[in-house]
Amino acid sequence: MEPLIFKIRLLILAWVHFRSRSGPISLVKHFSNKDIKKATDGFRRIVYNSSKRVAYRAKFQNGHAAIVKEVRAFEDQDDTAFYREVQLLGRLHHRHIAALNGFSCGPKRFLVFENMEKGSLKEHLSDPLMTPLNWRIRLQIAVGIAAALEYLHFFCDPPMYHVSVSSSTIMLDENFTAKLCDVSLLCSVENNNPLPKSKCSKECRDEICKHTIFQLGLLILELVTGQSSEGGVDLVQWVQDSRFRRRSIHQMIDPDLGDSYNFKELKGLLAVAKMCVQSIHKPTIKTPQILLYLQKKLGRTQVVC
Repeated sequence: MEPLIFKIRLLILAWVHFRSRSGPISLVKHFSNKDIKKATDGFRRIVYNSSKRVAYRAKFQNGHAAIVKEVRAFEDQDDTAFYREVQLLGRLHHRHIAALNGFSCGPKRFLVFENMEKGSLKEHLSDPLMTPLNWRIRLQIAVGIAAALEYLHFFCDPPMYHVSVSSSTIMLDENFTAKLCDVSLLCSVENNNPLPKSKCSKECRDEICKHTIFQLGLLILELVTGQSSEGGVDLVQWVQDSRFRRRSIHQMIDPDLGDSYNFKELKGLLAVAKMCVQSIHKPTIKTPQILLYLQKKLGRTQVVC
């Protein structure tokens, strides 16, 4: 039964991918840097910030709300590479990937994504004033993000390997649907050069996939424990050493969950997290394998797209 389900999944995703390639590129609006600055209140409405990326919450004059990401990776590149990025991002169609609505070039380059009403996943896990996430939502986030990674790695042309998977870069819409908001064509984490698919070696792709799957493991651990995965040393050590006994898990689980979770599902989720973080030192496990294993452990076989 499982091979049949997997084949059906691939056929459906291939059909979705064919439609996104054969149809027109989504309408992507051009904004001026002045528009972006005004909409973000002088770049003060920061959603997340790091050495490599920064995103802002924006509200334009027509009342349209959005998430704006500054694109620093193309600072030393001409406009051609950036426009190529915009073109490819405009073709992505997946329930768990934020839709690109616009862009801005000039002294700085920005991408304008659909608005995420509920903010970042990190806010809901760390801010006591935010609505706590129940167990069902956390499971949906784990499965949805894994499905998005499978789509990016296997059903995009060229594949989109450069993805930041963290609670800061995953946003939630009004229905608490999780969406990746940091996807790029960049093929090398180390030198940040946007390379065509043909120039990205298999070794390069495998290393980036390993890193992405490791990040997915950290994300799952954060969903379970509510603890920050930045660095992730303690969480990784715990899940690697854990035999998933009830007492050990009870000590680590997010207090916001209380007892409102299914222990069998919880053990299955942690088993997937363990496999993800261990894969960094082993031959690459492909994202379809991770997703199928995750769905099996949670007793879920529906396609998420």
